[in-house]
Amino acid sequence: MTNIILAETSASVSELKKNPMGTVAVGGGFPVEILKRNEPAFYCIPAKAYEALIEKLEDMELNAIADARENQSEIKVNLADL
Repeated sequence: MTNIILAETSASVSELKKNPMGTVAVGGGFPVEILKRNEPAFYCIPAKAYEALIEKLEDMELNAIADARENQSEIKVNLADL
């Protein structure tokens, strides 16, 4: 079976068990593909990379909302009235 590899670095589950932080460090801040029996099992993603990914997804969601509302009519509001 063919697998799509979405990381430049990979490691086995055994390597991850032996040295978890070393395995993460090998990725240099990028995801590390964890293999089980030479098949992708999961991706080990450093906290900063995960936080950046989540922030990007949230930005995409907010942009989609803004795009959907782009042609709605404007409502003038006086801040003093709020």
